[in-house]
Amino acid sequence: QVQLVESGGGLVQAGGSLTLSCAASGSDFSINAMGWYRQAPGKQRELVATITARGSTNYADSVKGRFTISIDNAKNTVYLQMNSLKAEDTAVYYCTAGAFLTKPFRLNNFWGQGTQVTVSS
Repeated sequence: QVQLVESGGGLVQAGGSLTLSCAASGSDFSINAMGWYRQAPGKQRELVATITARGSTNYADSVKGRFTISIDNAKNTVYLQMNSLKAEDTAVYYCTAGAFLTKPFRLNNFWGQGTQVTVSS
């Protein structure tokens, strides 16, 4: 199994910045891709950004140009640098990882517990 631990959420004023981190740990796994989703109150969970182990990225239109996702393969850690934050970015942010597991070999998806990001206007 793979455990994901997020950090870096908090309260920030509109226009400010935050960086989220998510570290994957466990045994007998290798990361295929990692990413971030978010869920605001009363709304469905939505994609924010994803990145493959090779560095290919994908962003939601709402965050393009403001957020940057990156990955440290040596540390199995994904980062989300969030700039020019808006009130509508307020949500619980969830880390996700697609990981290859062994014994038997398979691809599974894992989720973190979520971290709150609140942007005050």
